[in-house]
Amino acid sequence: MDPAPFLTGQLLLSMPGIGDPRFDRTVIAMCVHDEAGALGLIVNRVHPDLTLHDLLEQLDIEPGVAPDVPVLAGGPVEPGRGFVLHEADYAAAGTIQVGSAWAFTSTLDILSAIARGEGPRRWHMVLGYAGWGAGQLEGELSQHGWHIAPGDAGAVWETPAEQRWERAFALTGIAVANLSATPGRA
Repeated sequence: MDPAPFLTGQLLLSMPGIGDPRFDRTVIAMCVHDEAGALGLIVNRVHPDLTLHDLLEQLDIEPGVAPDVPVLAGGPVEPGRGFVLHEADYAAAGTIQVGSAWAFTSTLDILSAIARGEGPRRWHMVLGYAGWGAGQLEGELSQHGWHIAPGDAGAVWETPAEQRWERAFALTGIAVANLSATPGRA
């Protein structure tokens, strides 16, 4: 099997009928993809019971000037582990730059910086992640459960969460109304 191109810095979109409800209609900002595996953060699922201020309170961080925005449910792996997906305009200890569209940081320092108004300009607080072992994502890509889109800042930062899946598909010239959950036969 030929290896898929490394997806770091791109968007991974689930196809209709992917067969796993945890990934139905998801947009994943790919943060790491190499020979050892892959890690991405789902950016279009709002955590049903948690806002940023709730989380900051649990962490004993005063919210300061931080807006009380929804927290995103970033994936089924380690759902209690937090990440801040943010623009590449911010870097601190522990920040991993991912292309030009985003970076991510998983230390508490970034939350304190956001509360002080000294953090990145645009960001999402994310709990959990989507992860794949070595070669696993490449296998899934060959089964046509996923579609790759460019790492577009507009899709990640400017589009409401519930519209990101359609917007990301549109970046590739595909209207989601034309997608089918059942494969055809030639």
